[in-house]
Amino acid sequence: MTHSVSIPAWLLALLVVAATLLVLERLLLPSVRYFLRRRVNRVLDELNTRLRIKVQPFKLTKRQVLIDRLRFDPEVMAAVEQEAKESGTPRAVSSDRVRRYAQEIVPAFNAYLYFRFGYRLGRTVARFLYRVRVGFTDEESFARFDPRSTVVFVMNHRSNMDYVLVAYLAAASTALSYAVGEWARIWPLQTLIRSMGAYFVRRRSKNPLYRRVLERYVAMATASGVTQAVYPEGGLSRDGALRPPKLGLLDYMLRSFDPQGERDLVFVPVGLNYDRVLEDRTLLLDVPLEGMPRAAKPSSARAAWNTLSFVGRNLRQVVTNRWYRFGYACVNFGTPVSMREWLAGRRVDLRSLERRERFEHIGDLAEELMAGVGRVIPVVPVPLVAAVFVAAHEAGDGPLSSLEVKARVLRRMDRLSAAGAHVYVPRRDQDYAVSVGLRMLLLRHLIREQDGLHEAVPEELPVLRYYAHSIAHLEGSESGAGSADAPEAPEAVEDQHRSQSDQQ
Repeated sequence: MTHSVSIPAWLLALLVVAATLLVLERLLLPSVRYFLRRRVNRVLDELNTRLRIKVQPFKLTKRQVLIDRLRFDPEVMAAVEQEAKESGTPRAVSSDRVRRYAQEIVPAFNAYLYFRFGYRLGRTVARFLYRVRVGFTDEESFARFDPRSTVVFVMNHRSNMDYVLVAYLAAASTALSYAVGEWARIWPLQTLIRSMGAYFVRRRSKNPLYRRVLERYVAMATASGVTQAVYPEGGLSRDGALRPPKLGLLDYMLRSFDPQGERDLVFVPVGLNYDRVLEDRTLLLDVPLEGMPRAAKPSSARAAWNTLSFVGRNLRQVVTNRWYRFGYACVNFGTPVSMREWLAGRRVDLRSLERRERFEHIGDLAEELMAGVGRVIPVVPVPLVAAVFVAAHEAGDGPLSSLEVKARVLRRMDRLSAAGAHVYVPRRDQDYAVSVGLRMLLLRHLIREQDGLHEAVPEELPVLRYYAHSIAHLEGSESGAGSADAPEAPEAVEDQHRSQSDQQ
């Protein structure tokens, strides 16, 4: 009874670790889970009293339950059977692939993390980088729809900041679920993104089994009322202009939509625009310049170095108090489109149509939604001023004085407003809006000033066109140039400027 027992040091260490894990599992972890569950429930109770669109039970379902539900969905199992017959792949192999696809796609939404951490982080980042504004919201039309409807925000894709910006601005009304590309599937970013309710999409995958699993998840989430945000363009705009819509996700949402069912499906057009897109020069590497070969993309190491240099340069400016935010970031929410009303107007039920005929209707819907997005894209200062310099260069005009720039921008503002565009005028001061645009372009050396005259830097014209393209569709011209930008006599410019100042 009193004899000592000698054991190796490694065995003692192993026993200590095992005992510690047992204590954690049996005593501490249940207490931590209980504490966290209480915090989450408290957050949900608070949110559901103030959110316009409630957090749906589907988003709160345990992730493993959703994965199993997706794996054993009748249509997914039928796809497994079909693949086994066509390719001779054993069912167990196909079923295992389905399990991996489901684990890759299904998010792990955490309400506490989304609204307490994600919202605050998004707000901090967005406000640090930009002056964030909501320019227009069609509240009257939105209020007409049943609050139980599934709401899908349809947006143009300008920057990866879109995810942060719209989630932050929409957090007062709902929690968004994004479709995120494979670029974000890196640790620990993918864990954070999943906890925010986003799901991953292999945009270029042609695998029919994967597509069936993705389709069924999107259909399940849509039928359960999950609020989503999608980019029909399928990726970032490379030249600043709107891209043609892709139909995949829209088809997944509508293929099994029941117009007479419990929930309506409502698409809300959302337009975003920036005075500065962080990725503008990188995106332009994919755009061939006229008469020049496409620029080679930098290596990963070079791209990382460029990013670190950009961050370091801005941090130095912050420390020396010479840093300016990247201008205005503005978001507009357009008129919602009800699928019940849209399908009733066409007298069709997409569930009964063959693929070709169904895609004809979905293509028409996508064009209509993108037109709605285009109409509500905000006109912010930098694109306005950039369009003036692009037009002046293409017209062969010489350098412009400050008065000439302001006069041309003001005429362009009037023309856009008359066409129904939403022109955001900061501080409701047109003169200040022009000054902001000029200052941003001068700071970035996209235009130059000499003896009070301004002109575009020729080497930077692709960047100026990139910003001008973001509003060109609102004027119906490729670059935003027009006869209204023709030069006037100095006396006329001065008279117009004095008239505008008197009105302000």
